[in-house]
Order: sequence, then C-alpha cells, then structure tokens
Amino acid sequence: MFPVFRHRAGTAMLSEVGLDLSLAFTAMLAAGILIEPLPATAGWRTPFQPLYLLLAGAFAACMVLLHSGLGMYRSHDLSWVDTALRGAVAAAIGGYLSYLMFKVADYGEHPRVLVGYALALYVGSTLVVRGLMLLRQEVSGPPRVLIVGTGPEAEGLADAMRLAMRTERVVAGFYPVGTEKLGESASPLFAMGAPLPELVRTYDIDEIVVAVRDHRRGGLPLDDLLLCRSMGVRVHDMPGFYEMTHAEVPLESLKASWLIYGPGFVQGRLRRALKRCFDVLSSGVLLTLTAPIMVVAALAIKLDSRGPIIYRQERVGLHGRSFVCLKFRSMVADAERDGVARWAARNDARVTRVGRFIRDTRIDELPQLFSVLKGDMSMVGPRPERPSFVTKLRQQIPFYDLRHTVKPGLTGWAQVRYTYGDSLDAARRKHQFDLYYVKNNSLLLDLMVLVETISVVLFREGQ
Repeated sequence: MFPVFRHRAGTAMLSEVGLDLSLAFTAMLAAGILIEPLPATAGWRTPFQPLYLLLAGAFAACMVLLHSGLGMYRSHDLSWVDTALRGAVAAAIGGYLSYLMFKVADYGEHPRVLVGYALALYVGSTLVVRGLMLLRQEVSGPPRVLIVGTGPEAEGLADAMRLAMRTERVVAGFYPVGTEKLGESASPLFAMGAPLPELVRTYDIDEIVVAVRDHRRGGLPLDDLLLCRSMGVRVHDMPGFYEMTHAEVPLESLKASWLIYGPGFVQGRLRRALKRCFDVLSSGVLLTLTAPIMVVAALAIKLDSRGPIIYRQERVGLHGRSFVCLKFRSMVADAERDGVARWAARNDARVTRVGRFIRDTRIDELPQLFSVLKGDMSMVGPRPERPSFVTKLRQQIPFYDLRHTVKPGLTGWAQVRYTYGDSLDAARRKHQFDLYYVKNNSLLLDLMVLVETISVVLFREGQ
C-alpha cells in the first residue's frame, strides 16, 4: 500500500471516495431497474448492458470528482449548511453532465427521468449511510488514548487531540516517567510506576502515545509497553502519531534517527519519471485551458498600474539550486525599493487592486506553469522560497533543507492544509506539512493535493 494511505490524510479520503463511488454506481443501476416497467419507457434497454454499466461508472466518477473539487473530502469539518449547499451544487452539475452523457450515448428515450431517479437514490442512500456511520461513532465513542509523559510535548499533544476534528480522541490520562516536570494541564494523572496493562484494562485504552523528549534518560516502562502492544493496543511515538493523525511531522520532538530509520522518502527512478510525465502532461493541459485567462490578466495588470506584467524573482529549488520564478505582478513596481526582502502580509498595502484579485484566485501563479514545463518546478511540492529567506529559515527550523530534496511546487500539501502565514512560527508549521509531503510523496498524494487545490481556490481556504 502507498505510504500516504497508512495515514489519516489518505485513509479518511479514500474510504469516503470508495463509499460514494459505490453508492452512486448502485443508485444508477437501481434507477435503471426502477424506470424499466414505467409506461413512458417502452423499449427501454436493460441496465445491465455494458454501455449502461459504463455510463453508471461515469456518473459515479463524476459525482466523486465534483465532491472532491468542492472540498467535501477535505480534513476539516464543514457545517451542515456548507455541506448541503456544496452537495446541492454537485448534484445539479453532476445531474446535468450525466443527462448529457445519456443523450450523447442515445441510451433510452427518457434520460431526464433516469438521472432524476439516480440522483434521488444517491442522495437518499448517502444520507442514510452517513447517518448510520455517525450513529455508530456516537455509540462506540472516540478512541481512548493514554499519553506516556507529562511535559510540554505531552500537553501539546493532548491539546492537538482535543482540537482534532475527524480524528477526535479522548485523553484518558497521563502516565509520568523519569524526572519530567508535571505540566499544568496534565490531568488526569496516573500513579508513577502503575502497571500499564492494568491501566489499559481498567480505563479501556485503545492507544498509547509516548510523548517523552529524551528516551535515553530511562524511566520508560518498555516491558509494559511491549506487553500492551501484544494485547492489541496500538503504541506510537509522538512523531509517528502526528504523522498518522494530523498529516504533518512535528518538529518539537523530531530526531534525525526517526527520519533515517523510518519508512518514506521514496525517490527512485520510476517515481521521478512518473512525476515528470505527470508534470509535463498536466502543465501542458492547464496552459492550454488557462491561456485566455492569462491574456485577460496581463491586460488588466497593464491597465491598472505601471510596471512589468511578469514579475521575475530568484527562488531556491531542487538541491538548493536557484531558478527564476515567474508570476504575474500583483504589487506596485517598487514594492521593495529599499532592497530588503519581506514576506507578503495578508492585507499588504503594496498589493494593487488587480493584484488583490489575482492573488485571491491564484491567477498570479499561472506563469509558473512554464517553470513546471521547463523542469524547474513541479505541479506539487513545497513552496519555493527566496534565497535570503532560506538562509534565515535553515538556521532556525530543523531539517529545513529536506524540502530541497524534491522540486518546489505550484501548489503543495502545506498550501492546502494550512492557513495564511507571514511569520517564523507560520513557516515552522508549514515546514511540518512539507516534511510530511517529502517523506510520503507519491503520485496519489500529488493527485490529492491538486484536487484539494480546487476547493482552496474556490473557497479561499489555505494559502
């Protein structure tokens, strides 16, 4: 199995996609069976013919792609209103496209009735199945976690679990070890030295997370942890737990040995060849589709303010080599008149009127497609930074140069998973997502990022 699908980022999305594909395909088959005896459909052909099965598959794929593009599989929770609105839009567009498919295929005389039945069955079955899944989760309850450790890392881990949405977990308690100081919020607290297997049975523990910074100082109940593992309880270290549940690699407790000996970082010839083919094909298609948009954007920039249409800037790419990054100019021509590089702020006064629009819609990034086609960039990867920023960040952020082991991307895991940030703390957080991408990169993860980028652009999520 691909590494990404061992983690929440893949498993949650994959399970939802598989469920929706199955429900949509079954709904179209059921619609064909239900419509057959109606008087208005005399001469209707059986829904089990190869052409109908192909059209049913196309209907299912269409609905899943629309749900993906509208951000319905993203890791954050949508409100019921947002979910209903986006579902209605997906149903309207998917229904119309399916109607056209049946018309073009000349399959039956009443495609409108057929598609209407299929949509009704699909929406109804989705509500029922997801309702039953939510009910099951409410009955069984979230996983109960015992945290080994009481220091800042353990407290931060507990806070992250309490804030998690799709992977909600209950902190059953903290288990003190060694000479770690007791944190203010480390509660409830188990007795030091208490047998872990007994705590697991008494408090119905599902998972144990070791959140201790220095394992070498001793104090870890290794024999008890091994026994709990043999009882079927999942035991994680903190980096592995974050990677699995939050799709990022935490820097606070990260050690080089974990990165060296753990799985991931697959950069073989086949992977590089597939990624390059994917980049050339996708960038070529997007350049063709977006050419009219780029022409209009260029004219608007020229009419709005003085200065060049294209902004050229040196960025750091693969293996630390510099390249010239192309973007539509979104700021005034003398934005850095003093020669000092600055991060762009959310409401930066240097941004022009047209620039604000093209930045919000990501149109300013479109010229980077030429860099992808040339080979300086990839469609998906860490955001390329300026050399002056890289010099500063590599001194303050651990393992920063690992991001340069892959090509920088037009979009990336950090861009679709994290909000806007213009500070060192934001750069550290984004680097945690970049590390996850570098460690688990695959063609499937690239596809996930590109699909999520659509909803990021449409609903101005992430950065």
